[in-house]
Amino acid sequence: MVKNFLTIDNGGTNTKVIIFNQHGQQLAAEAFPTQGLEPQSGFHEIDLVKLRNDLAAAIRAVLGKANLTGKEIAGIATVGHGKGLYVLDNEYHIFMNGILSADSRAEEYAEEFEKRVSKIYSISRQHVMPSQAPVLLKWIKDNRPEEYEKIGAVLSNKDFVGFLLTGVVKQEIGDASGNNFLNLATQQYDAKLFDFFDIPEMFDKMPELIKATDLRGTITQAAAAQTNLQEGTPVFGGMFDIDACSIATGVLDDSKFSVIAGTWNMNIFPSDKTAPQESGLMNSIFPTGKNLIEASSPTSAGNLAIILKMLMTAEIRDAKDAGHSIYDDLEAFLENTDATFSKVLFFPFLYGSNAAPDAEGSFIGLRSNTTKSEMIRAVYEGIAFAHKYHIEALQKVSHKPEVIRMSGGACNSSSWVQMFANVLNVPVELVNATELGGLGGAIASAVGTGVYSSLEEASRSMSSVKRHYDPQPDQVKIYNAKYQAYLSFLKAMDSCWRDFKQLQDGLEYSL
Repeated sequence: MVKNFLTIDNGGTNTKVIIFNQHGQQLAAEAFPTQGLEPQSGFHEIDLVKLRNDLAAAIRAVLGKANLTGKEIAGIATVGHGKGLYVLDNEYHIFMNGILSADSRAEEYAEEFEKRVSKIYSISRQHVMPSQAPVLLKWIKDNRPEEYEKIGAVLSNKDFVGFLLTGVVKQEIGDASGNNFLNLATQQYDAKLFDFFDIPEMFDKMPELIKATDLRGTITQAAAAQTNLQEGTPVFGGMFDIDACSIATGVLDDSKFSVIAGTWNMNIFPSDKTAPQESGLMNSIFPTGKNLIEASSPTSAGNLAIILKMLMTAEIRDAKDAGHSIYDDLEAFLENTDATFSKVLFFPFLYGSNAAPDAEGSFIGLRSNTTKSEMIRAVYEGIAFAHKYHIEALQKVSHKPEVIRMSGGACNSSSWVQMFANVLNVPVELVNATELGGLGGAIASAVGTGVYSSLEEASRSMSSVKRHYDPQPDQVKIYNAKYQAYLSFLKAMDSCWRDFKQLQDGLEYSL
């Protein structure tokens, strides 16, 4: 009998509940926006009670779409955005909002910790980011001490969702390692890290560590009543969403890179080694036991969505009135233009960048005769250049990959995927599944239930390539020249961003 698996994929922008069978066939999906709150600038939070209710409704809906009962689900896994902070009180009750990975309230804290990161890098093999849980905990300790005192358990996003289903507090090691909580060598919490972040009290509040395919717990009676799932259904550890995408696209060693072009610009590969501190790259524990080496920033397709709202309001409205999407029109536009079309460069830093801490989005090369179309194509190209910037950093500690397996919203545009192959000068492949976070979770469940003996076997059996894109030499040549100009401007502006930020802050203050 074919087994079915349900995955909850809780992203920072959208949350999806997807059902796959053991052959990797997607049976149904239900999605809803991850409705974040922004109580003040830079603060990105989520109402956890509302999230619980929204998840329950989505699970009921996806079971109905698949025409399945809870009894027909063999296993469940949770997948979620990395970083951020989800806490419970000492009674394991919700008492404050979750903090999403886009949160930047602790930027100054992160900068100060990063200046001293050499003290801990040999332990965690991690640099410091504003949205990492220890940094956020330190901010809460200093700014909201009454909330800090109430904390009884510290969780990642998907581990919180797992708690809602099982009532069990456990943390999967991939997320924990990516949050500067673990000694990468021992794969255990290390008190030295908690001392470094000045949160020693939290060391005893950390949950038991589990692996992606380990049993987290089972569906509780209360969760069953809310979701229509069967009480007692096993719930497995699950994984960080970039791990899930990597496994779902068959990226299991350093012969391939995984590129996720979505809200974030994520570029990763599993390795037997770790990246050195001077590389600026992040290391974490991959579900197969290898190390995951990561180069990432918020410089991907999310920038396109913002620019379209800025420049193409009328076109978006007209497309909607005509019964189609603006992206359909843009696809036709990309198909009929090439690397020679735009003489403009776009730097996709609308949400910031790690190329420089204070870098912001910009167009370079605008003239009196520049068209809106040139600007839009430059946005597509600039996002691909930002990915190339990160991939070159990965190659410095590895080698050029044989192929790149791509996922994320950008994959909805075949012309954009071809552009990526040309900009990166590496073949790009797409797999059959579209909901790759969901498939990664299903793969974890398939191993956890014993259908497959390993993540490698499950990935080979449940994922397959549907399309291959080879670089086009004539386009590669032009993009190489454009990218060199992109790098030259990045280097030239490196020392200017902070001064400009100070100017902006001064203008804001004067108002």
